[in-house]
Amino acid sequence: MTTLIYDGTFEGLLTAVFEVYDRRLGRVNLQKSDLGANALFEDKMQVITDEARANRVLKGLKQKISSMGVQRLYAAHLAEMDSDANSLLGYIRYAFDSAVNIEEDYGNRFVMRVSEMVRMVRREKHRMEAFVRFQKLKDDTFYAGIEPDFNVLPLLIRHFKSRYADQKWIIYDLRRKYGLYYDLHHTQYISLDFANVAKPADVIAAFTEDEGIYQHLWKNYFTSVNIPSRKNTKLHVRHIPKRYWKHLTEKI
Repeated sequence: MTTLIYDGTFEGLLTAVFEVYDRRLGRVNLQKSDLGANALFEDKMQVITDEARANRVLKGLKQKISSMGVQRLYAAHLAEMDSDANSLLGYIRYAFDSAVNIEEDYGNRFVMRVSEMVRMVRREKHRMEAFVRFQKLKDDTFYAGIEPDFNVLPLLIRHFKSRYADQKWIIYDLRRKYGLYYDLHHTQYISLDFANVAKPADVIAAFTEDEGIYQHLWKNYFTSVNIPSRKNTKLHVRHIPKRYWKHLTEKI
């Protein structure tokens, strides 16, 4: 068996697929990092991400599955599950080795697992679209910190660029230390020093003077529409899990 170690990116995954076919590898174990000692008779190979090779694999993949299938595969990759790297590789190899489209072949374990990963990532994406709470900074940029279970930030671009096209905003993934910045025209990935969980005061100090008033009004709105006699905590937590509460203005 050959262990392929890649950098965890989608391009790195596709490059690993290229190496599998270029070197005619049979049994393969794909890992995002070197996890320890070698198994008996196991070879290790570091996969160096190569954009040209990744694009060749992507071009071939588009001939085997639909454009939606490629998007779903990318979404599954964003789950960032180390244990499922081989499921992604198995899905791609199954697609290349089959004469027909395999996207709905749920009898195959790789297709089934990728489908499950896509559902989890999309559910988290929809939650982020609903739970993001922007706060206005002194430079008139609107800032929101999030900590999603999965790396869904790339999937949020279209929604927020369309919904908030007339204002500059930043959505920052505090767990993964990167964010999206929209400047009224384009979005780009950024890294910020002040968006640090250990230093919340750095973000608060950057708020505009009237931000506190808006937050107070928002909290009062939720209090006023609440009907105590219809309170259902179990249902509420099911729809808004507690792990998101610390980033919701109405819950702070």
